[in-house]
Amino acid sequence: MKLKGQRVLMFVAHIYEDMELLYPYYRLIEEGAEVVVAGPQAGVVYTGKNGYPFKSTAAIVDQQSKDFDLLVIAGGFAPDKLRRDPKVLELTREMHEAGKIVAHICHGGWIPISAGIMKGFTCTSTPGIKDDLVNAGATWIDKEVVVDRNQISARKPDDLPAFCRAIIAQAAK
Repeated sequence: MKLKGQRVLMFVAHIYEDMELLYPYYRLIEEGAEVVVAGPQAGVVYTGKNGYPFKSTAAIVDQQSKDFDLLVIAGGFAPDKLRRDPKVLELTREMHEAGKIVAHICHGGWIPISAGIMKGFTCTSTPGIKDDLVNAGATWIDKEVVVDRNQISARKPDDLPAFCRAIIAQAAK
């Protein structure tokens, strides 16, 4: 129960990467964290890229960064739509500026890019958004997990064990 008493925010929308949402969701709960999965609307079932349904526990618009200890952003194609929501960008930016952990995997890096928080950070992602991260001022490396200050990043579902270990280790400090 390394994360007992901590609150985690995750985002969900249609075409999220199923494993990148579910694996951290259950792993962080297992460590004692309270995990809020916010979508464009509360109580709506969103369908993952591979067809898995997940019902949002809250609406993004109702969330405040001060209420959370860390943010975990799953990949898939949902981040491309979510990054168009000013509230998603505000939450991401505020949590980052407060020094809270912002963890992203695969295409999840699109949200920190649009939030303007990647400049000067070293990270990884799916190779598909490497150029986007570099153009946003990040240094991209091909590694299963990268921890740079308060940011944690990973490339793909195969990296989920290392990604979650890094999140738990950093959050437990």
